[in-house]
Amino acid sequence: MEKIVELSQRNQQRAWEIIKETRVIDIWESFGAKVNLIGSLKLGLMVKHCDIDLHIYTDSLSVADSFAAVARIAEHPSIKRVEYSNLLNEEDACLEWHAWFQDVGGQMWHIDMIHILKGSRYDGYFEDVANRIQARLTPEVREAILRLKYETPDDEKIMGIEYYRAVIDGGVRSYMEFEKYRNENPVEGILEWKP
Repeated sequence: MEKIVELSQRNQQRAWEIIKETRVIDIWESFGAKVNLIGSLKLGLMVKHCDIDLHIYTDSLSVADSFAAVARIAEHPSIKRVEYSNLLNEEDACLEWHAWFQDVGGQMWHIDMIHILKGSRYDGYFEDVANRIQARLTPEVREAILRLKYETPDDEKIMGIEYYRAVIDGGVRSYMEFEKYRNENPVEGILEWKP
């Protein structure tokens, strides 16, 4: 378990360095946005999957301003790729940005930037989910989540919230139990679960 905790701490430290290096939060804030960190970095549950999840809120949602902010972020030489999805007419009602940052060691980091209109359906929703999860993170729960994430095969793509729900609500403690839980509780689209 010590090795898993060390990896988690090392990756979290590097994630904060990337946020500082890219100025991602500062750049969005210069466009009048409020930026909230969510996901595994906020919860201290990052292990092997190197991603940084940001929810970005503005009073109005301008595609042009969103592109302008991301263009400034993409000027950083370590940002190797950016993807954009316009989900304004979908359930999410957001602009979704994904940027890939290549570390000096060659490690690729994924920066998710979800641009959301203040006052829309998901305004603050996932921040509330993160706060509720954080309130349930006993040492035993934290260890179970870290271990499950570590034991997940590298080519398997699983949303963090699936681990949190399985451990907190399902009592899952082994990877075998986790696979069974996922088969019995499949997720399609956005998982609206709060502990």
